[in-house]
Amino acid sequence: MNQAIFLERLQFERDKFENLLNRLGFSRKLTMKGITGGLSIKDLLADTLSREQFIADRLSEILHNEVYAPSTSYTALENFQQTHGYPDYESPLLEIEKPQYSVIYKFRNIGLDEIVDQEIAAYLSIYDSFKQLTHNQCLDHDLFHRIAEHTYKPYRCAGLEINRWLKRTASESKP
Repeated sequence: MNQAIFLERLQFERDKFENLLNRLGFSRKLTMKGITGGLSIKDLLADTLSREQFIADRLSEILHNEVYAPSTSYTALENFQQTHGYPDYESPLLEIEKPQYSVIYKFRNIGLDEIVDQEIAAYLSIYDSFKQLTHNQCLDHDLFHRIAEHTYKPYRCAGLEINRWLKRTASESKP
């Protein structure tokens, strides 16, 4: 894959995610529990933010020739989260398919607008950092796959949950 095509795909997936969030309207709807389990859209957005911040930081490390190694012990996994404020999503010890409740809990008392601002900043950091990398760096670090795992895969997962919730609430409100 080439970088220009990947950036187009990334932006396309991002636009779909933002359009879905914009369709939801006012912030009260975004903070209502029950999207999936006891989670709100705000919770899903916080989880997405942490995943984006994870890969944004890894891209920054690559740009600065720093080395990242996934946590291979539970102690290292805990230390990573304490240091960075989010889980080591590439550790083989972490079940990454599920929302990370430690992250969601961390964002409980942070306003929706601030989460949105941080999430947009993380996405822009990913986009800008990726543009600075060479094609060989992208291949050497498997970035096409890794960035997709931490950006548009979470967008799609959150989008599925949100669309299910929208259908469920629409059918419940019909007389």
